[in-house]
Amino acid sequence: MTEIIEAIKRSAKRIAQEIQTTDFGYHEGTNESGEQQLKLDVRSDLIIEEELAQVSSIKLLASEEKSDPITINEEGRYLVGYDPLDGSSLVDTNLSVGSIFGIYEKSFNGPDLLASAYVVYGPRVELVTATIKAERFILQGDDFVYLQELALKDKGKINAPGGTQKHWYPHHKKLIQSLFEEGYRLRYSGGMVPDLHQILVKGGGLFSYPGTTDKPSGKLRKVFEVFPFANIYEKAGGNAIDDLGRRLLELPAHEVHETTPCFFGSSYEIQKVKEYYGQA
Repeated sequence: MTEIIEAIKRSAKRIAQEIQTTDFGYHEGTNESGEQQLKLDVRSDLIIEEELAQVSSIKLLASEEKSDPITINEEGRYLVGYDPLDGSSLVDTNLSVGSIFGIYEKSFNGPDLLASAYVVYGPRVELVTATIKAERFILQGDDFVYLQELALKDKGKINAPGGTQKHWYPHHKKLIQSLFEEGYRLRYSGGMVPDLHQILVKGGGLFSYPGTTDKPSGKLRKVFEVFPFANIYEKAGGNAIDDLGRRLLELPAHEVHETTPCFFGSSYEIQKVKEYYGQA
């Protein structure tokens, strides 16, 4: 496991440099979801694959940018699913973006996730890992230096609602409105990593990406995004559920690009989700 985290650190430093030097143009291809890839997407994917391929304990790598997992070492123990550059479309506006990693054993199902991590590329580069607890590191020079353990309060102040509002179901609109009526602050950049990171650092709130009329199964992918962040939120004392009130880390992934509605937050906000979704 330590070797994998060290490979993630090496990847993060290389990607941070790429963001500084690579142009923001589009690559000729599209990813598995049919989204046009930026050159930074392709470069970030290649960097992570190069670094993780050096770790003999990894059996399979699955990337959001590739159709199928690739085999690294048949005798390896771990499976790694990753989103190489989440929110890459924000780079040209100079907003924060990130990389997300889930480390699994046996399968890419939620119960088989052992650890996770993400990197924030912003005014400074930060790394958050979650094994036994959620820990935050900052890149200083060539080293990631420990900053703090992340812990969510029972109730937060931030509301980060994803998805296109005109496609929200009525009960979801009522949930979001109720939070604003309680004085919650809107904080949503359109990047999963910076928005979830902000809630963690500020101590609580709700990030929601629901099922919608145009995307009933949601948009965010279980293996690369949802399960890794669910683990981090739980290790920080929070909760992560789907629209049926189920714990995200108890869900299967029938294929690596499967999506799900998802809600991440403090205990108070997650209880409100259950009430408005009829699961309380």
